[in-house]
Amino acid sequence: MFESLSDRLGKIFDGLRGRGALNEADVDVALREIRRALIEADVSLEVVRAFVEQVRDRAVGVEVTRSVTPGQQVVKIVHDELVAVLGETAIAIDLNAPAPVTLLMVGLQGSGKTTTTAKIAKRLKDRQKKKVLLASLDTRRPAAMEQLRVLGEQVGVDTLPIVTSETPVQIARRAEREGRLGGYDVLILDTAGRTHIDEELMAETAEIKTIAKPHEILLVVDALTGQDAINVARSFDSRLDVTGIVLTRVDGDGRGGAALSMRAATGKPIKLIGVGEKMDGLEDFHPSRIADRILGMGDIVSLVEKAAEHVSAEDAQKMAKKLKKGSFDLDDLRGQLIQMKKMGGMGGLMGLMPGAGQIKKAMANSNIDEKVFDRQIAIINSMTKKERAEPDLLNASRRKRIAAGAGVEVSEINKLAKQHRQMADMMKKVSKGGMGALGGMFGGKMGGMLGGMPDISKMDPAQLEQMARQAGIDPKQLQGLPSAQPQIAQKLPSDVGALLKSGSGLPGLPGLGGPPRFPGLPGLGKKK
Repeated sequence: MFESLSDRLGKIFDGLRGRGALNEADVDVALREIRRALIEADVSLEVVRAFVEQVRDRAVGVEVTRSVTPGQQVVKIVHDELVAVLGETAIAIDLNAPAPVTLLMVGLQGSGKTTTTAKIAKRLKDRQKKKVLLASLDTRRPAAMEQLRVLGEQVGVDTLPIVTSETPVQIARRAEREGRLGGYDVLILDTAGRTHIDEELMAETAEIKTIAKPHEILLVVDALTGQDAINVARSFDSRLDVTGIVLTRVDGDGRGGAALSMRAATGKPIKLIGVGEKMDGLEDFHPSRIADRILGMGDIVSLVEKAAEHVSAEDAQKMAKKLKKGSFDLDDLRGQLIQMKKMGGMGGLMGLMPGAGQIKKAMANSNIDEKVFDRQIAIINSMTKKERAEPDLLNASRRKRIAAGAGVEVSEINKLAKQHRQMADMMKKVSKGGMGALGGMFGGKMGGMLGGMPDISKMDPAQLEQMARQAGIDPKQLQGLPSAQPQIAQKLPSDVGALLKSGSGLPGLPGLGGPPRFPGLPGLGKKK
């Protein structure tokens, strides 16, 4: 959803990074382009004004003028302010209340309330082992209750038996009683929606709130709605005091303005985002990670979390042992392809990799068919156990038999065999020579990165100064070398947690700046 905005901001920052120094005119030009990019992305005008004002205050101040790399510092400032607009920290659904904890789902018709209700139920059941009861209060939309019942069966969650003659308020009372007597941990009420805000809808929902006494009122908003989503959020919040927002269709081709505006304009946190039609297509909303994605920095934490969900510790240990021995057969390749598919395919993974925006765009332009993974898995499944373990057995006759079994041409078998051979050769090199050998395969900068760092004590001052500037460190801090290497090692904490806590001493890291000061917006406090 954020691709167009990410591309625009990326071009603006590319122009800034190459500058040795920035003056106020450079910052003004960049901010004008940022303002245009945000408005084109459908961000609310009041949020754009506050955002640009805050970035200007910091970008033309002491922070940038004293920075060794002012272009990088402006990127960091924009990152910090994006995080401020999106809400600083991730806020999960609060279940800290006597059981059954009631969640009330509200929003306009077509925003995805019913599907989101089932997704949340599955999430609570699978991740937190909660016993959940679903109840549909939508007596107006045809088959709305039946839809929730079917979705409940799909995710393995109980639903309140349907009684067609009851009113929404009567259903809410019955659901509360059933939740209490049935020993449920969580009760989720799916209310009716309308195509637009009207008094009848608000009065009915307010009455349900009085009866159900929900602990959380979650407003479901379609991310494709654009700026009108903010008006919807304010209308519901003024009558119901919404506790959180769920954005649906974040994986769509909308321009992302609703997500950037919602928290700042309403003061209510975005708690979850819908990223797919499947029942597991729901993610926690992490402001810093979304800011990283918008600025093309990737989202390594989410990538690691996805890997942890789909790769068991036992499988990882087995693969590590095989890599150590340098063995990599076709069963291993099939396992890697299946895991990649579960994690969202090549496109999904590329979206989370730092600096992979251009690669992802190139993949899209070249029309790479991700169904090739399915075909490759089918090919490997058509082989015998012995053939998968010993790919060298694949002679011409065996390849013809496998191609017929998988319904593909023999050329596809040849491509897969070549791909496996290249990967197996790479694994052998890694097992023999470590990361240095792998770096040698790539050559150039990659080889230098993987092959080890240079010895600082043997470098002349000019090289040291250049290296320091590339790392975003003031060269004046490296006085008195060659003893600088131990000093740097002493300054850096030994573990990642301590390193992040000491962020104030690391000028080049995004997301570690001071608190933002946005004027006049409920979600961002007052200007100091």
